[in-house]
This record gives sequence, C-alpha cells and structure tokens, in this order.
Amino acid sequence: MSRTLVELDSRHEGSSFWSSLRTAVTGRRRSSRLPSAAATGDVVTEARGATLSLDGTPVLRDVSVTVRAGEVRALLGPNGAGKSSLLGALTGDLPLDGGSVLVDGSPLRSWTPTELAMRRAVLMQQIHLSFPFTSLDVVQMGRAPWRGTPLEETDEEVVAASLAATDVSHLADRHFPSLSGGEKARVALARVLAQRTGLLMLDEPTAALDLKHQELVLQIARRHAASGGAVVVVVHDLGLASAYADQVTLMARGRVVADGAPAEVLTAERLSEVYDYPVEVVEHPGGGAPIILPARSAAAVPPR
Repeated sequence: MSRTLVELDSRHEGSSFWSSLRTAVTGRRRSSRLPSAAATGDVVTEARGATLSLDGTPVLRDVSVTVRAGEVRALLGPNGAGKSSLLGALTGDLPLDGGSVLVDGSPLRSWTPTELAMRRAVLMQQIHLSFPFTSLDVVQMGRAPWRGTPLEETDEEVVAASLAATDVSHLADRHFPSLSGGEKARVALARVLAQRTGLLMLDEPTAALDLKHQELVLQIARRHAASGGAVVVVVHDLGLASAYADQVTLMARGRVVADGAPAEVLTAERLSEVYDYPVEVVEHPGGGAPIILPARSAAAVPPR
C-alpha cells in the first residue's frame, strides 16, 4: 500500500498536499530550512513575466503578480481567464515556459518540497482519495512537514483547532470518500489550515459550499491575513472578493486586465467588458462593500 500511495501522482510532487501525504506514509524527509515570520507588506511569493501554454494553447501571457504578508489577494476572471493556471504556476504544479516564480525571494526550484510545504499550503480544486482515510487522517496529513521539528508537539491541538475552524469536527471519524462535495471541501481546507504556513493558496475553495460556508471560508482567509499571513485565492463570486480581498487581480484570456484594490478594479464598466455581460455595482445599504450582480432587465427574465 505504501508504494501505491507514494506514486499517487507525480505531477504534484511539489504540492503541499502530495508532499504531506508522501511524508506521512513513508516518513522520508531531508534536512530543511525552517521559515521565518514575514513582516506585514513583505513579498512572500510572486510571478514575474509568467508565460505558459497547455496543449499548445497559451494560458498565461506575460503575467506578473505579487502576494504580500497581511493581504488577501483574489484572482478573478471568467472561465478560461488563466486564474487556476496562475495559481498552479505559483505553486510549481505547472512549470512555466517563460518568466519566473519566487518564494521568499528565492526561485521556486531552489526549495525542496518539504521546505515549500513549510511556507505555503495549497488547496487544489479537487482531491480524489480512493483509500478509506477518515477526515481526521486527511487533516493530520497537514502536519507532515513539521515532523522532527519542535512544532510537532502541537499536532493534536492544531488538528483539533483546524477541524473546528472549518466546521467539520463532527466529521472527524467519517471516511473522506463518503462525504458530500461541500464536506470534502471543508475537510480539505482544514488540512490546509493544519499545515500552519504563512501563505495559503486556495483554488476555488467556495465552489461546492453553501452560503454560510462560503462566508466562513473568506472570513478564515481574512483572519489569516490579519494575523500577518498571506492568502491568494481563486474565486468566482465577485461579491466575496469585493468584501474580503485587499487586492484583486482581474484576468482575461491569460492576461492581467487590472490589478489593485477592489474599489479601483471592480467597476461596472470594466467587469461588463471582461465578462461580456452587463454588470452592476451597487452601494451596500448597510455601508459594507459594494454589491456586484448581473444586470437583469425584466424583458430578459422568462415569464413564470
């Protein structure tokens, strides 16, 4: 069984999940450089002139983006804009054709998988586990990078806190494959939180979630940034990005269309052009972040 687990997916050799799983199963690791805490505003990861093609189709065209400690950065754009490809490039799962990715000021390739897993935790869109791991097993995998370090002593406490934070403590003994899509997503997020890294990299973490848990995920991201961490998140809900992100990167056809604070980037005119559909940006009646929604005329809605 160990051999099968170790060879699960070589494409994600550098990703935090598969690195954690491999270390948890085999116990193999190298001597690693431990991370130091970043100060608010420090650059924790960045892409410079990232260019990437998949199956001959350009998906990233000279993309540059910077992720700083103390901030939530949302990657936005329509389907096929390049959001997940950019996140994949930042994690190292998608090697670039041109440009570079830096982590803590050093090239991505200069770090071992364990060193990367100590610095950033990655939530992929989908995690398929055919083995009957319990939810608790999955979350415990997030602690694998810290084996043999003083932080290993806090494993039990950290795992319990991560389960509670994502509202899945009651699912701890359930087998992961038996969970609903939303429950799996929250358990996977708990595994990411248990990793206790400065940088969280989340690919569509709200896609399978109900309204309550969508808000919960972005509140977790907001608290992580407020505590000095950094978050880069791919999200389709423009309202969530407007409410919770410090910075947004709006993409279309593999390029960055606009980058900056939500109020500056998420204008009705720009969003309508990028999404090829009329969009309204409405002032929140309670004074919160602007509400972003599709413009629907009475004539456009079929009669009931």
